[in-house]
Amino acid sequence: MKNVLHAEENPGRQRYRQYDMSVDELRQGLAALLPQMRRFARTLAWQREDADDLVQVALERALKAGSQWQPGTRLDAWLYRIMKNAWIDELRSRGRRGEVMVNVDSEELSETVGVSDHGAVITRLSVQAAMQGLPEEQRLAVSLVLVEGLSYKEAAETLEIPLGTLTSRLARGREALQALLIDGESP
Repeated sequence: MKNVLHAEENPGRQRYRQYDMSVDELRQGLAALLPQMRRFARTLAWQREDADDLVQVALERALKAGSQWQPGTRLDAWLYRIMKNAWIDELRSRGRRGEVMVNVDSEELSETVGVSDHGAVITRLSVQAAMQGLPEEQRLAVSLVLVEGLSYKEAAETLEIPLGTLTSRLARGREALQALLIDGESP
C-alpha cells in the first residue's frame, strides 16, 4: 500500500490511502496551527516578512508531504521540523547568494505607538532581544519547550538531536536568558 494521493469515487474528496486522512482534514489541522507556526517562524527568522515566507514554505511542504505525517503523532512537532529544515535551506541559500540578515525589526518598535502599557511592550522587546542574543541551538530549544510547550522528547525529535543534548541546550539557554534579562550581563 503506497502513501500516495488518489481520488476516490467522489473526485472532490481526496484521501491519503494508508492513513485514511482527507486533504481537508490535514488543511484544517494546519489552519488551526497557524498562530503557533507564525510564532515559531519569528523565533527562527526574526523578520516578519521572512517568518511569513517561512510559514508559507512550510505549509506548501506539509501539504505536498501530507502522507508522511502519521496520525497519533503531534502534527505541530512535524510542522516545526519542516519549518526548521526549510529555514536551514533558506540560510544556506542566502549564504550562497551572500545576503545579510538584518536582526532589528523597526516595525516592531513602531507598533508600540499609542499603546498604554509600555511596560509590557518593553518587557516583550527585552525578551525578544535576549532570545535573539542566544545561539541558534539554544534559541530553538527554548522556543520549542518554553514557548511552544513541547515535551523534551518531542522537542528533541523535532530538532533531530538526542534528549541529553536538548536538555543541555535548554539549561544553557535558560541561564543565558536569566543573565541577560535579570542580571543584565552578556551570556
